[in-house]
Amino acid sequence: MQLRNFGRLGRISALTLGGGGIAGVWGSTDRREAVATIHAALDAGITMLDLAPSYGADFEAERAAGEALRSRPGADVMITSKVSLEDDTERDFATRIRRGLTGSLQRIGRDHLDLFLLHTQIRVTGPHPGSIGPDGYREAAAEFERLRTEGLIRAWGITAVGHPDSVLAAIEGTPRPDAAQVVVNPLDLNGDIWFFPGVRPRTDDIVDGANRNGVQVIGIRAVAAGSLTASLDRTVEAGHPAAVDFARAEPFRELAAELGTTPAVLAHRYALTVPGVSTVVLGVKNRTELAECLAAEAAGPLSPGEMAALRELRAAL
Repeated sequence: MQLRNFGRLGRISALTLGGGGIAGVWGSTDRREAVATIHAALDAGITMLDLAPSYGADFEAERAAGEALRSRPGADVMITSKVSLEDDTERDFATRIRRGLTGSLQRIGRDHLDLFLLHTQIRVTGPHPGSIGPDGYREAAAEFERLRTEGLIRAWGITAVGHPDSVLAAIEGTPRPDAAQVVVNPLDLNGDIWFFPGVRPRTDDIVDGANRNGVQVIGIRAVAAGSLTASLDRTVEAGHPAAVDFARAEPFRELAAELGTTPAVLAHRYALTVPGVSTVVLGVKNRTELAECLAAEAAGPLSPGEMAALRELRAAL
């Protein structure tokens, strides 16, 4: 497994195991398979688990990770978790952040997190349900800094899928996050987490801005919530954003067939090839899907010609 620079945290594996898949967010699985998948990922050289309290019912991702690490301790495994701070509910962000951190640490069985992320979209103006405003973000950032000083977290960051102007302001501001989770996939699809109509995501600008400011980029949604795979592995209504994106992505599946590979492998190789991406989070839910992603990483970066073909396809859509 290739190791890449990750700023304050040192070096990190090119692939990170995400908590959504092992918690059943992206299709059915169970605890036994989740634990086995975590063990297989660690055996393959993956050095970070990306969790969140909201992944799965009753904190399933964190609980599964805790069980996996208790049965096979890995002191060198880095752990990421998150906190949501929508400001249309309780306003005391510092208390909520600490309460969330305490709960995550108890479920995972650790005394600190390596990376703690704001799991909330940042808006320009508001209010808007499910988001946080610029003032709230600054309050949260100050608390993250205090937690890092206290040693309860080693680094902090943002889920950079909010309004691009606000995301860029956070990346360029002070205090500056150590990391940003950015949607990175061949067609720039993120329909099921996007609620800024009429505003394009500007993924390339955010990756470039993060690189200029020393913010490590964590690539997420490499297969666009399943839209860039051979078939959606969960039932969604016809008008659901994932279903819409899946239909739009048919030319991508045709290109994958022409290149003699699967859509999932092509999508992951693309994310791994994008300059400035430190690690790519996997949404796998079992060892079979993990093996496909490991094969994608082992295959190495896409050629300039393949990258050009994907950029041309994105422009056409």
